[in-house]
Amino acid sequence: MRPPARRMWGWRGGSAGDTIFAMNEDTLSKPFDVVVIGGGAAGICAAVQAGRADARTLLVEKNGILGGTVTIGGVAFPGLFHARDRQVIAGIGWELVRRTVDEVGGSLPDFTEDYGEQQWRHQIRIDPAVFAALADEAVLDAGVVLLLHTMLADAEQTDDGWIPRLCCKEGLRPVTAKVLIDCTGDANAAAIAGFAVRRGERLQAATIMARTGGYDVDALDFPALEAAWRGAVERGDVLASDLPGCESFLCARGMNRTHVPGVDATTSAARTEAELAGRRCLMRLFHFFRDQSGLADFHYEWIAPECGIRETSCIVGETEITGPDYFAGRRYEDAVCYSFYPIDIHTPDGLGLDKRTLPRGVVPTIPRGAMIPTGSRRLLAAGRCICGDQEAHSAFRVQATCMATGQAAGAMAALAAADGTDVRDLSMSDIHALLGEHGAIIPVDFR
Repeated sequence: MRPPARRMWGWRGGSAGDTIFAMNEDTLSKPFDVVVIGGGAAGICAAVQAGRADARTLLVEKNGILGGTVTIGGVAFPGLFHARDRQVIAGIGWELVRRTVDEVGGSLPDFTEDYGEQQWRHQIRIDPAVFAALADEAVLDAGVVLLLHTMLADAEQTDDGWIPRLCCKEGLRPVTAKVLIDCTGDANAAAIAGFAVRRGERLQAATIMARTGGYDVDALDFPALEAAWRGAVERGDVLASDLPGCESFLCARGMNRTHVPGVDATTSAARTEAELAGRRCLMRLFHFFRDQSGLADFHYEWIAPECGIRETSCIVGETEITGPDYFAGRRYEDAVCYSFYPIDIHTPDGLGLDKRTLPRGVVPTIPRGAMIPTGSRRLLAAGRCICGDQEAHSAFRVQATCMATGQAAGAMAALAAADGTDVRDLSMSDIHALLGEHGAIIPVDFR
């Protein structure tokens, strides 16, 4: 039996001074149908979908702001929602992105234009502050209970669900849930719950986002800068992996041009080293550019609060999405959404990029089995920690696909909670029907 659909947008934050969010002792004491760990692109969509389907839902986020890589990581250009000129991902994530663009009077890319290998031209530049505020609105309007500055400490499985123990500022706090969704990006919840996760032997290089200023690009001597860069690498003043080239970095005003190799984010200690390594990279670049002609006033106008991690651990799922299957556009019988992005491996040494554009007409799908940890019950993963090898992961890790898998997880969790069953036992037709009610594009055979 499918739960009824909750109304969509409507809450607008109230007037100045209104109380828009309140929590008392009973709020966390009452059982939840769904608990979502992680408030990034996947977690937002999972929580909103579950809440709109009338599941009592809790969303837990370790930072003070929702959005994950969009906000904390600074990657405020989500995609890809279109397979060239055909939209293949919509639903709650698309709704949020569209509203963010509309709110600032922006415009969308021309999706009818086939940019070939320059697929990034179909990514959508958004204001991360507006996106975060609209995410707050969507979550609260869906009736979701939101806890920021909170992490998962432990998760105990019961006969009819889970007891997640949350690390709140005031201490450990147990809650109850019928279904648990791991949207941590690193498969932390699945690992804490005792299920197998897999970490690659050589992880992709990370990136710390930055925006630079204080110079006139047209006045710079790039051949001289590149020669100076090579000399700085030879002396050990900078690392070759810090930049793919001075010209691309300076013309792009920094943005996502750095590489931070050899970092992990699976544990707090490893994540700490990743943050330190990212800022050391930026300081090396700062000192190098300040010494160059025309760059005496080089400075950072903004840096991302967190180093952007591309790859850590993923669940060992009932289905593994492999690179060949993804590249061939395999149509899984239990597909819950599409994905469209090239194979995009930032090499572990930080010196290169293995990029392979999908063949024309190929639109990969994401199966439910890749979202279910092997041997688990009433547990789902969504976002970049679903099961796949490095090739496939390098493509499905992007924000639009994370939003789609998040919404799918929220729908499955709400259905399972309503029926008192496990997520793997749900009818695919019921899953697709609920997703379709909330604007998602249902995988069908394109042939």
